[in-house]
Amino acid sequence: MSLRDNPLGELRVPLTWTAGVVFIVVLIASVAILLSDRRESFDTDAYGRPRTLSDRVMAPVGDVLSTPGRLTGEGVDGIRGYFFAVSENRRLKAELKNMRQWRDVAIALKDTNERYQSLLGLKTDPPIPMASARIVSDSRGPFANSRLANAGSEVGIKPGNPVMSENGLVGRIVGVTEGVSRVLLLTDVASRTPVMIDRTNARAILTGDGGPNPKLEYLRGLDPVKSGDRVLTSGDGGVFPRGLPVGVAVKGLDGRWRVVLASDRAAVDYVRVLLFQDFTQVAHIEALAKVGVPPPTPGASTLPPPAPVAPLLAPPAAGTTAAAPAAGKPAADAPATGKPAATTASATAAKPATPPGKSATSPAKPSASQPPAKPAAKPPAKAGTAP
Repeated sequence: MSLRDNPLGELRVPLTWTAGVVFIVVLIASVAILLSDRRESFDTDAYGRPRTLSDRVMAPVGDVLSTPGRLTGEGVDGIRGYFFAVSENRRLKAELKNMRQWRDVAIALKDTNERYQSLLGLKTDPPIPMASARIVSDSRGPFANSRLANAGSEVGIKPGNPVMSENGLVGRIVGVTEGVSRVLLLTDVASRTPVMIDRTNARAILTGDGGPNPKLEYLRGLDPVKSGDRVLTSGDGGVFPRGLPVGVAVKGLDGRWRVVLASDRAAVDYVRVLLFQDFTQVAHIEALAKVGVPPPTPGASTLPPPAPVAPLLAPPAAGTTAAAPAAGKPAADAPATGKPAATTASATAAKPATPPGKSATSPAKPSASQPPAKPAAKPPAKAGTAP
């Protein structure tokens, strides 16, 4: 076969020269590797120069030799990514959908947890026991506005107990049974709540009319309320504790003062029932009973203690004689009139003698229950004696 008939004949000379150049490059690289791998002293000049030269030559050669492998790997990754992009896209979309569901669950749990923390953080002064409940039913109408909570008499809830959300007062309990209690909201037409204005301490009655904002009635004083004043429970009547947040006062379109309820800032689904009956419940009865009589005020006048009263002397028994007082001494039962004993003795001697058969004792004073005895007839007085 001639050269013209052989299509590769024209490439014989370039291939030969290429093979020769490659052989020389490989030979030089082998010699450089052998020289650089010597385990001799690095301080000799004979070894330092060849090593430096080989390093300069091997750096670009190594880069050139590694380039095809690197490019090949990048190409394979690109082709693989191109052909498998559809399946990767589907996998990422499914994972994103699943993560979105978990994100919604996490947001709901976070909101519930924050509301639980707010409810558990409710405190009153003085502390009042509370019971937690969840609103399970909503009863609305043109006049009635009440709700049902899933807690009742089993946890100590009674009619009249205040009901609060994490934001403020909601209403009060009007009916209780086992496991269920009815909450009358502040907006119901039957709701009447004693409140006060925090800024002026003015009293009022919060009256529901079926609308979202109950009215403030029976306000007293000159300019007792302004727009934006906080409204709190006053505690009058002992129905609600004092200081529970109710809302903010605003001027209605009809010119009357109304209250934007604080409980409207969030949905009323989790509530706390205050187990409050009256103010004697929050008083320390035992501590009050232990308080003794207070000491007298310094400088105050005090009266002397009263003298002891002598007991009444009983009359002597019948048949006994009275002992005559000794001469010159006053009688024991004589009145303290300042008279000498002789006068008393002469007066005693001047009395008529006792008739025979009768006792010489003085007659006893008649008691209140017995009729007085008739006095005996007196004998005629002797001459020279006093009648």
